[in-house]
Amino acid sequence: MILNVTEKAKEYLARVGNPNVSLSVKGGGCSGFTYEWGTTDKNPTVENLWLDPMAEMFVFGCTVDYVEELGGSYLKVLNPNAKASCGCGESFAI
Repeated sequence: MILNVTEKAKEYLARVGNPNVSLSVKGGGCSGFTYEWGTTDKNPTVENLWLDPMAEMFVFGCTVDYVEELGGSYLKVLNPNAKASCGCGESFAI
């Protein structure tokens, strides 16, 4: 599987996907690349998540989780391939 999705993330994606959530990777940020979330009507790759084909090489083997904290809630990509990331966790380097 290209990408793993936790149960909490699956539940969240089912609630907010209109009809699906999209994930892409763009150049930029402190560490070189950033994850970009959005919505799309394209057919999902995994669950209610459409993965930009250009992003596959950056997120292969990653896990998408839904995190709920005192300061807010968000989808988080746990990337075992990242060699570095910024302090806020929004950007990464491969």
